[in-house]
Amino acid sequence: MIQSAMKITLQLAIGLSAMTLLAVSAARAQSVYSTPYTFSTIAGKAGTTGHADGTNSAAQFYWPTGIAKDAQGNLYVVDRHENTVRKITPVGTNWVVTTIAGTAGPSSSDADGTNGAAAFYDPVGIAADARGNLYVAENNGSTLRKIAPVGTNWVVTTIAGQPGNYAWVDGTNGAALFNGPQNVTVDTNSNLYVADSFNSVIRKITPVGTNWVVTTIAGQPGQPGYADGTNNQASFDIPYGLALDAAGNLYVSDDPLVFAGSTIRKITPVGTNWVVSTIAGSAAASGSADGMNNAALFNSPLSIALDNAGNLLVADYGNATLRKLTPAGTNWIVSTIAGTNGTASSADGTGAGAHFVKPWGATVDSAGNLYVTDFADSTIRLGRNPAPPSLTAAFAAPAGVVVSWSGTGGFTLQTNGDLTTTNWANYGGSITTSNGMNNAAIAPLPGNLFFRLQQ
Repeated sequence: MIQSAMKITLQLAIGLSAMTLLAVSAARAQSVYSTPYTFSTIAGKAGTTGHADGTNSAAQFYWPTGIAKDAQGNLYVVDRHENTVRKITPVGTNWVVTTIAGTAGPSSSDADGTNGAAAFYDPVGIAADARGNLYVAENNGSTLRKIAPVGTNWVVTTIAGQPGNYAWVDGTNGAALFNGPQNVTVDTNSNLYVADSFNSVIRKITPVGTNWVVTTIAGQPGQPGYADGTNNQASFDIPYGLALDAAGNLYVSDDPLVFAGSTIRKITPVGTNWVVSTIAGSAAASGSADGMNNAALFNSPLSIALDNAGNLLVADYGNATLRKLTPAGTNWIVSTIAGTNGTASSADGTGAGAHFVKPWGATVDSAGNLYVTDFADSTIRLGRNPAPPSLTAAFAAPAGVVVSWSGTGGFTLQTNGDLTTTNWANYGGSITTSNGMNNAAIAPLPGNLFFRLQQ
């Protein structure tokens, strides 16, 4: 039910006497937004692999993975099999695909250079900074590359790591070594954060003049596992997806290797330390389940995107779904916003009606729209986030609450006592509608209740 609901959830802590509503004001109400996204294919053709620049479905990709967006609305995609980086430019209602770096085809080595003179060796993740620079994490190359716009050209340089040298060493530029870095994100000061996947650690790359200094901030190098803790007391299996919020917190998807489960981890900066905690999923099991915190299950979650409301959007690769993690106080509520577990196919549509084969990369724009690469289907998808109705509450004497929402009818008021499950039920108490459309007076029982509108 929760997967397909258009809802706003409102928490009311209610204490009732015979005549008076005793507890919290509406100002303390907690809103949680979770609506199904409507997906369309903006570039590539489902099931068709290759390398062709062009518009919309005339463009071809071969295993697209990482995706990033710049301030102008352009998308940048790593075309993994073809060892190239592609740009997707919105032109009216169309999307025009061009190749900006690398030459399509097999590769077993790196080369710095401009545009097609540059060579990549199994690029995977990508990030864009505020200045228009791109950063690429190279799996088999085990390097971090920078792609800088220079006029109409794109200049590729290696900023850290040594091509084909798989190890773990902190240091500066090429003196630092990586083992299969899969993803990268960048903060407002141009610091990079890297999921060094097969070293099972998270690295930070700090620009110092023209140099790049690599340090390890969390995890135990070469020791995959699962443990929350500070700095190297924490451990990861195969960290992959990365997202960074305005407070400097990092969010990491952790794919199972030693442990059976898939998790979403949070890394919080505390002074000079980094504290790792698990916010969703279970190290003991993979699967597909919506719910709160470790009651939710994932199956090989990969990329993470962060929207302006603080929600995390996750490409759940193994389940062929898109998941949303919504903060609710200190908890995280996980819902499925698109795709159907066990249905690996390609279809545009809304919510469970949208199908994916292997969703991999994810990025989000300022309006909350989600862009996803479907690795196995070789397409780029756009998920539009419909604005949910706004839900407000006001207390009414002697013992009631008036709930109002924007828009017109078609909604059923539902309740859940504690959000420990996703088993919402239609509200069974007294409801009086004032106009039959968007206003209801309710007399809920005392306690901590969550209400939502079910379409």
